[in-house]
Amino acid sequence: MATVQYSGTGRRKNSVARVRLVPGTGKITMNGKDITEYIPFANLREVVLQPFAATETTGNYDVLVNVNGGGFSGQAGATRHGIARALLTVDPDFRAALKSAGLLTRDARMKERKKPGLKKARKASQFSKR
Repeated sequence: MATVQYSGTGRRKNSVARVRLVPGTGKITMNGKDITEYIPFANLREVVLQPFAATETTGNYDVLVNVNGGGFSGQAGATRHGIARALLTVDPDFRAALKSAGLLTRDARMKERKKPGLKKARKASQFSKR
């Protein structure tokens, strides 16, 4: 018998997360490691769990995530987006709750490009009058 899997893809900054939800106990595995081992910050782990809180399905699904690109914050945001999209395939009635929590919108904010003659996107060297 094949187990039921729900999948979703999430993106944030330069991170892409491929998420699979399997009915289970709520265990989250990111790139083969437990989430507490993979993401060292408690606030980012809470970000990942937001879709479950919005749909009141905390602890109902095991989450398997393959995520690459970016840093901790981008990867947590991408995982959150992927989980929200996967929950939509579980039950389309979750759309209202996820939409009102703003979890289905892809966060389009990206790093601004470096400009020539500046040190970073907007940081210039100190002005000298003489």
